[in-house]
Amino acid sequence: MVIAGNWKMFKGPAETRAFLEAFEPPEGVDVVICPPTASLHEAARGPLTVYAQNAHWEPEGPYTGEVAPEMLAELGVQGTLVGHSERRQLFGETDEMVARRARAALTAGLGVIACVGETLEQRESGDMGLVLKIQVEAIAYACEGHDYAIAYEPVWAIGTGRTATPQQAQDAHAFVKGIADVPVLYGGSVKPENAEELLSQPSVDGALVGGASLEPGSFHAICEAAVRVSTP
Repeated sequence: MVIAGNWKMFKGPAETRAFLEAFEPPEGVDVVICPPTASLHEAARGPLTVYAQNAHWEPEGPYTGEVAPEMLAELGVQGTLVGHSERRQLFGETDEMVARRARAALTAGLGVIACVGETLEQRESGDMGLVLKIQVEAIAYACEGHDYAIAYEPVWAIGTGRTATPQQAQDAHAFVKGIADVPVLYGGSVKPENAEELLSQPSVDGALVGGASLEPGSFHAICEAAVRVSTP
């Protein structure tokens, strides 16, 4: 089971170093941290698996503000997120862009966690299945022949304190797995209080944790919940 912490635009190099000194991952769970770009070098010096939060589809070029997969690999970064809802909602990333980012990262030898999810309006209008199908199929087509993971993150549960019920998470994950036979993580206000119930669902293969990953104690508690769920 994979527990990934997306730090978003939090924790510079000094805070990253302090976190790594305080955090001891429990055995029996694969732990990933996704620091901001400025902290990747510091994080890569530590013992944890490190993913970036995004990567461009070109190895180099006139793309101000972007970072190439090959550059990440040279830093010692093992993978990257792509298609996070904040990238889609705030920065206009399309399904095509997300798919190209994912394929380029995989081709460069990086791991990928590709994010998908519907807005509250799309869920309430009955379009959740269509939205997920389009998003997942774009990624699956671009990444055919590669190993990667998908994170299902309902947009209405990102940073809102709202969380999908365990059954809602299970249903969405089963739907995604029906399109792409890959591990699927749940992301959306995962906290120590709800982690075990969410992770115990049969189609949930881990979690992409936001705010609760910023504190070593709460992130450790979520990792421990994953261990309990995974232990026979």
